[in-house]
Amino acid sequence: MSAPNAINPPAETSSGRMILVMGAVGLAASLLLVGTYRLTAPRIAANRAAYLQASLSSVVDGADRFVALIPGEAGWVSGEDVPGGSRVFFGYAQDSLVGLAVEAAGQGYQDIIRILYGFDVTCGCVVGMTVLESKETPGLGDKIEKDPVFLANFKRLVVRQEGEPVSPVLVPRGQKTQDWEIDAISGATVSSQAITDILAASTPGLLDALERLGQPAPPVDSPAEDTP
Repeated sequence: MSAPNAINPPAETSSGRMILVMGAVGLAASLLLVGTYRLTAPRIAANRAAYLQASLSSVVDGADRFVALIPGEAGWVSGEDVPGGSRVFFGYAQDSLVGLAVEAAGQGYQDIIRILYGFDVTCGCVVGMTVLESKETPGLGDKIEKDPVFLANFKRLVVRQEGEPVSPVLVPRGQKTQDWEIDAISGATVSSQAITDILAASTPGLLDALERLGQPAPPVDSPAEDTP
């Protein structure tokens, strides 16, 4: 009687081959992601710059150029190479300062909200606000970007009175009676409060910097060099 055929064990190289294949696939995917990023990054950066430029013009009327600065210990310093989030853009019409545009950010309902607001140094008030980045709930929280009654709050929102900072206060829709109050968005109180809190946190620092450092001298180089 012949002996039964022996069962050969699987080749030990099969698991090693699988690891090599998976590694190759992972490497190919990584290279594809890196290549895609390198191809799209310049376009994304250009789109962001264009959107920022449009936003600057929307919150500061009449400026033909903007200079990005940040407050330093002894004066205003260039903010051109500073990541977005805390820059102050001084808007000029030729050599005359016509207004400021200020970056600010804070926690929203979903994630961080980034805004840009205009500031008039003469009246000490916010004169415009636009949302740069937001992930608020569509149909509710995202109304901070487009609700006309809410946006009207920022046509002249007083944040300085008799030389002292004034904190914006959120009130229910239709109950605004003071220039520093903000009419909330019905159904989106959290997002409305987030914008209020962002401004309340940002404007005192701006006022302090302007008091300590004054206004910078008008730029003398070509407009194209300072426009983001």
